[in-house]
Amino acid sequence: MAADQHGYVTTDDVRELGGTAQVLVDMHRHGQLQRVAHGLYRFPLFPPNPRDELKQATLWPRGLGVISHDSALDLWELCDVNPAKIHVTVPRSARVRRHAPALYVVHVRDLDPADVTTSEGIPVVSARRAILDGIERHLDSRLIDQAIDNGRRRGLLLAGELAELEHVK
Repeated sequence: MAADQHGYVTTDDVRELGGTAQVLVDMHRHGQLQRVAHGLYRFPLFPPNPRDELKQATLWPRGLGVISHDSALDLWELCDVNPAKIHVTVPRSARVRRHAPALYVVHVRDLDPADVTTSEGIPVVSARRAILDGIERHLDSRLIDQAIDNGRRRGLLLAGELAELEHVK
């Protein structure tokens, strides 16, 4: 499970496998795991990855997070946006009770399954959804145009999606 999650494991993962959270606490105490955040641990055997922070953001809300908005535009390399925080969308049903880490901007939305994909094992919204999120947040129109153009050139947007984006921007 950790191999599919960039070396990360959550207390929910251990429970799903029939264990208890105490297993993670004991492994941390013996130096086999690093505690990253509440309920989130990392096996140090896995080399650090430049996308680790994004993976952490998706696991923080009980594994229900999806990279979105400016962060998705950046992950897809659609435009020159440089997000200061990681944008993560969680479903309404997530009911995250903990305060979000200061590095995260949490959006609550039930995403259409067609709007969610993965990149390097990280759940992320589609290019179309990321651009729509940018439009909704009033991202600079030059960045939106750049994202649409790059999405078109790289084949990340279908003809119908391009027409929809041109219409709503």
